[in-house]
Amino acid sequence: MSEEQNGKLEDQSWPELKLPDLLFTDTVQQIHASIENEWDSLRQSACQTAAGRALWNHVVHDPLAELFAGETYLRSLYGKIKKDRLTNAREVSGVILAVRTMWFDSKIEAALNSFYGGAAQVVLLGAGMDARAYRLSCLKETDVFEVDFPEVLQMKTTILQAATESTNDCQHAKMTAKSLNRVEADIRDNDWLQKLQISGFVPEKNTVWVLEGILYYLSHSHAMEVLKIIAANCTLTHTVLLADFMNKPSTTLSSSIFHFYSDWPDHLLPSLGFSDVSLSQIGDPDAHFGLLHDPLNLFNKLRSLPRSLQTHPDDGTPCCRLYLVQASGSPNQAIP
Repeated sequence: MSEEQNGKLEDQSWPELKLPDLLFTDTVQQIHASIENEWDSLRQSACQTAAGRALWNHVVHDPLAELFAGETYLRSLYGKIKKDRLTNAREVSGVILAVRTMWFDSKIEAALNSFYGGAAQVVLLGAGMDARAYRLSCLKETDVFEVDFPEVLQMKTTILQAATESTNDCQHAKMTAKSLNRVEADIRDNDWLQKLQISGFVPEKNTVWVLEGILYYLSHSHAMEVLKIIAANCTLTHTVLLADFMNKPSTTLSSSIFHFYSDWPDHLLPSLGFSDVSLSQIGDPDAHFGLLHDPLNLFNKLRSLPRSLQTHPDDGTPCCRLYLVQASGSPNQAIP
């Protein structure tokens, strides 16, 4: 798709909200009622992310996202999008999530291609309601591992079973990855890597680690421990880390939820053992996908300012940044 064509995506008439019949079956409604009543904000964020992918499906193309999101989160976000478009908002709700998803999709494919053949693995830490194993064709020769809380993965499995049993939605639940293993583990505990290996993960096999929308929910010590464990794999095999990092001002958006931050992740990761690190900000050439044209969009305004600034010089507001980072290393390149 050309830049000109891609740039028109945001301007097209937004489709009316039409929810799939499967969302209204007893099984799926009961699941989402439990999610809304019993899950904490961290776990519920998995469904909110799915809602963003569902309502930006014209660019993300995730046929399972509606089922994973549930009616409540879909209607809530749709209402925000409708309001944003009526008021000509510079940034339509969910667009950053769409850009982030597309950035990770493109980098996963590029990383797998960089391995020059041979078996590969993709590990999704804090996988939530991620459906990449069902929608990315680049995973057809790849073993995928989803790591998350037991209740999240169990709910996800139940929803997928309902889709498989439905004559209208069974095609959506067809896996594109070579294999998929769900690993019930809390990455804040010290046994998640062991559980991953028990599930079939091979430390010596080329691996892409995906940490999308997860690091900033962790404490500083837990996040650093996860990053160190992944970095240690650089001494064993070709290892690629894909992650998004908040800077310090971003954590103030919800101080009760967001904890870990790094203002300079491109400095942090080499210190842990990654030999090659590249950083993008939302709106950069590889992180806009024709969806962020407005030069006064918050993220475009921030890109022109030094990253060391914590507050905007024009109005004193916090400079809330989201960094998209790719890091890699291998046994013959790893920093000792």
